[in-house]
Amino acid sequence: MKILVANLGSTSFKHRLFDMTDERQLARGGIERIGSSESRCMIDIGGRRQEKTLRVPDHAEAVRQCLAQLTDPRTGCLTDAAEVSAIAFKAVHGGRMSGVQRVTPDLLDAMEQMRDVAPAHNPPYVAAMRLLSDKLPEIPLVAAFETDFHRTIPDRNRYYAIPYEWAERALVRRYGFHGASHRYIATRTAELLGPGLRIVSCHLGGSSSVCAIRNGQSVMSSMGFSPQSGLPQNNRVGDLDPFALPVLMQHTGKSLDEVLAILTSQSGLLGLSGACNDMRDLVEAIAGGDTRAQLAFDVFVADVRRYLGACLVELGGADVLVFTGGIGENQSVVRAAVSDGLESLGIAIDPEANRAAKGEAKISVPQSRTQVWVVPTNEEIVVARQAAKLLSEKGPSPC
Repeated sequence: MKILVANLGSTSFKHRLFDMTDERQLARGGIERIGSSESRCMIDIGGRRQEKTLRVPDHAEAVRQCLAQLTDPRTGCLTDAAEVSAIAFKAVHGGRMSGVQRVTPDLLDAMEQMRDVAPAHNPPYVAAMRLLSDKLPEIPLVAAFETDFHRTIPDRNRYYAIPYEWAERALVRRYGFHGASHRYIATRTAELLGPGLRIVSCHLGGSSSVCAIRNGQSVMSSMGFSPQSGLPQNNRVGDLDPFALPVLMQHTGKSLDEVLAILTSQSGLLGLSGACNDMRDLVEAIAGGDTRAQLAFDVFVADVRRYLGACLVELGGADVLVFTGGIGENQSVVRAAVSDGLESLGIAIDPEANRAAKGEAKISVPQSRTQVWVVPTNEEIVVARQAAKLLSEKGPSPC
């Protein structure tokens, strides 16, 4: 069984193709500037990278171009596009729907209902899924929701202190996101160190969250009702007192929709620093003496530490602290800042091991009660596994 895992943006399409017989990655690639006069198409098959530029008007054509590259008689890895059993999506928010499901009109309607809650994610996914369902009906589509891993969170960590009816009828509760990444960390850490662990998973990247995991199950997440909550993101706000909204509307003269748009696209690291929404640029600006970049860095680290502390209390201590995601895997300065001064909590890293870490690496000192690891995440293989399991249980025919 071969699964094509798709990661969609409003004008982009990234993909990985897996042979689930042995979970081998056959190809990876992407298409940028979909809808423009020229779109850059890249694919890597077995280490052979190819690039070309052509017009790709929509996501359906992007998938067709991807399949054409995969089935190219000279360089492809497939004989026929029919070898692709499904296209699987790392879907973000389904509200009343979660888990791993075939893409149906009802599922798309559920995602549509949450478009204002996940404005950076749901609209492009819904539009692309509808288009692919219409133009490529022969290929089954599978949605693996990010919220699924967090369905094990106990009610004490799921409910807000709002009228109970709001949680039950309007479904306003803490969902948690980055489920594929945290699920991978739970699985991979158990493979490395054994089962039954208390894990704090720090997925730090353009979008970030901290998750407490006990015995492979999520019990707490820094993200709540929406992907805008929790830690500051690259350009999204993170936690904010809702009573600030009328003050901001009065101060700026902007409508609620306009303020919310700024909180989801011009806030986070970008809003605090005024220029940087990438941690690499932020660290470079700090080296040059930029005080606002330093402020953004400090706020980000402080919030990671705040949720780390909450996770340690929830778990009663941790056996393993894992850093993953683009920042967690590659920014030793962030890992050092998050871990600084936590020796009394049983967390102590080796500065040299931290600086030298590449790929999977243990960076804690031997006497640290909590092991500290860097583990590169692999969200795509998690989604591929989930899709393959669904197809095996329900059969390959599309809905």
